[in-house]
Amino acid sequence: MTETTQPRTSPLAGELIAEDFDGWSPQLRQEFVDNVHNHQVGSVLLSETDEVKVWSIRLAPGERVPAHRHVLDYFWTALTDGSSVQHTDDGTTRRVTYRSGDTRHFTFPDGEYILHDLRNDGPTELAFITVEHKRRPHITGPSAR
Repeated sequence: MTETTQPRTSPLAGELIAEDFDGWSPQLRQEFVDNVHNHQVGSVLLSETDEVKVWSIRLAPGERVPAHRHVLDYFWTALTDGSSVQHTDDGTTRRVTYRSGDTRHFTFPDGEYILHDLRNDGPTELAFITVEHKRRPHITGPSAR
């Protein structure tokens, strides 16, 4: 099991397999334009409270989640072993390998985000739980104790 925390300015996960939008179809490039404000970061919203959103993602081989934008701090945990190919709005394409239990945390300063898609390029189902932390104002002073 691996656990990491990465802000947007840190290197993204996986092996870089293409840059400068190399291999992107015109349809994929348009999807990123159309989905620049798509905040549906999972397949199914399992639960939502004032503090968190919990998403499920289950992808059959070859299935994908369209481009979506992460603006909230979040983490994902892989429920299965597998691999994916993901495109990111900076024009890179990466292949990522997962082990069941791998967990990765992301934090975003105001104004930063990740816009990416995700395609299962392995031979078995790829499954994750993603938890988004809704932002709350920092409390200072006596009430913070």
